[in-house]
Amino acid sequence: MTTTVPRPRPNINEDIRPFWDAVKERRFKLMRCQTCSAWYWPAAYCRFHANEPFKGNMKWEQASGRGKVFAFNVHRKAFTPAFEAPYVYALIELEEGPMFGSNVIGCRPEDVKIGMPVEVVFSDVEENLILPQFRPSSIVCERA
Repeated sequence: MTTTVPRPRPNINEDIRPFWDAVKERRFKLMRCQTCSAWYWPAAYCRFHANEPFKGNMKWEQASGRGKVFAFNVHRKAFTPAFEAPYVYALIELEEGPMFGSNVIGCRPEDVKIGMPVEVVFSDVEENLILPQFRPSSIVCERA
């Protein structure tokens, strides 16, 4: 008998809900300070100056979805049957500055390298679960 193990779900609270609402629309948003234009992930107050109450100077804005692999790990054994090994979990240094943890897909795990340009893709991993993941940038793919 085969049973399907559901993936763990993101913990969505009111601070992060706008991000996940954008993901459902296949858009990649980060929080941005309206005073100094600094980008943030996750949702935060700006660290460069005094902030307005209730994050009044912060706004969710469309981001590029581009970055480069800062660090990564190849998981050869899944910690739960919900994941199929091998898979790559990476820390992506986004073009806007923040770091974002996600999977690198669309290439063999052994082809992932530090500094590799990547871009966001939105993967329908299960019914009612879309995740932002990253693949090698089309610029890299065109050169290969």
